[in-house]
Amino acid sequence: MKKWLFIMLACTLAGLGVAEEIPKDKYAIVLQAGNETNEGMARAIHALLYATELAENGYQVVLIFDGAGTGWANELRKPENQLHKQYLKIQELGMVEEICDYCAEQFEVKEQLPPRQRALLVGGYEGHPSLVKWIEKGYRIIVL
Repeated sequence: MKKWLFIMLACTLAGLGVAEEIPKDKYAIVLQAGNETNEGMARAIHALLYATELAENGYQVVLIFDGAGTGWANELRKPENQLHKQYLKIQELGMVEEICDYCAEQFEVKEQLPPRQRALLVGGYEGHPSLVKWIEKGYRIIVL
């Protein structure tokens, strides 16, 4: 009887999609917080912290600068920025980056970006980074 009950429960959960395994090895972190407030700084710190922990533990990480967060794309590259060393560490760990083309223009960041950073500008969905692109590759999305 117990075996039969277990089989019924497993079939029910499988039918609901609960038994389906969710990929856990890829994360896309979307940083939307601007760089002009303490809250924005806290979100940037945590984006880098989470990206570092994930990358150090073998997870693939994408950092997407979007919205007001496009301001961090250039700020983090400046040696005088207090988060610069953490940012370099994540790059060494193989983090992939994207910068929203539309938002970089709207937040007047695009003109400040050197050529290397301009290569990171993307606009796969109505001028913005495509989340579907990453989801279809098995990435989980974290928005800060």
